[in-house]
Amino acid sequence: MNVVTTPHEMFPNFYDSFVVKVLADAERWTISGRIGDEDRKGKAPVDARHLIDVGRVRGAFEISPTCLVDLDELTRAIPDAANHAFYLQSSTDGFMVVDIEPDCPEEVALDLFRLPGTLYSEVSMSGRGYHLVIPVPTNLHDFPVAVGKRVLREEHGWYELLFEHWVTFTRRPVPADVLARAESTPDTPRFAAVEDVYAALAAKAKSTAQVCSTTVRTGDDAPAIEGGKQIVERTLDGARSRLKSLDDFGGDHSRWEFSTLGVLNREMRRHMFVVGFLRRTAYSATDETWLLYQAVQEVLPPRPKHSERRNGRPFLLDRAAAMVALNHADGTGWAA
Repeated sequence: MNVVTTPHEMFPNFYDSFVVKVLADAERWTISGRIGDEDRKGKAPVDARHLIDVGRVRGAFEISPTCLVDLDELTRAIPDAANHAFYLQSSTDGFMVVDIEPDCPEEVALDLFRLPGTLYSEVSMSGRGYHLVIPVPTNLHDFPVAVGKRVLREEHGWYELLFEHWVTFTRRPVPADVLARAESTPDTPRFAAVEDVYAALAAKAKSTAQVCSTTVRTGDDAPAIEGGKQIVERTLDGARSRLKSLDDFGGDHSRWEFSTLGVLNREMRRHMFVVGFLRRTAYSATDETWLLYQAVQEVLPPRPKHSERRNGRPFLLDRAAAMVALNHADGTGWAA
């Protein structure tokens, strides 16, 4: 008698985790594998849509449903996949990944395992490294230079903090003896919280572009923006189903609002491109900031902090400017 074992039965540690359930609906899932003879590492993200629909392997060329799928479809269509690859976007997902390399000294790795707030952990593809998924640190915006980085790397290369990056999940749990050694270590850990890890790396980050809200100027009054109402309406229609709730962030308003701004901004840039093309106009970073500010006010309930001012403007307008500045710095924004 043949017993069919499903992926969920084989990897309950992965599929039953809170993190995976939160990320499952995002259409940024695929598998990693070898693409062509020159791909020696075999870690290239595959065009899952093409593989499922056509049955051929090619590289994913776009971070969108054109190439990627949600986790449920991936699991149903490719149940024997060796791994699951996910394109992490911390600004919308609310999580970061601590990628511990195989050559990381054991005492350092065990200290990282002791970080409070870790929601999921696994062995990496090498079998000698680890992935830890942790909520983004609350001090994320305390280091303007670092906040635009997709990756922050420890100086020896022992571990990295991934914010916007491909993560190949093996779904293999960390061995019990490794976790036991971490729990039984008598020494005080070098990091009391993930904020300490982030601060240690962020303080040393070198600026490639000054990611700060003040790099986007907004003026005192909203400008007249051609097609702006249409862009905001389309943004809200397209993004509402992907917006997370305050509960998804454990009641942390700052991380929730950051995620909401990220989801809206990514959706908005699509409509700015289309509406701008149809109306034969272009939008500046200032325009984008004001439109994002209008959109976010439609979905976030007011709270006392919103009446405060930052950098001489309303709090949420300044947060919208910070999000736009971040996206311009990583090359995904629009010409100012």
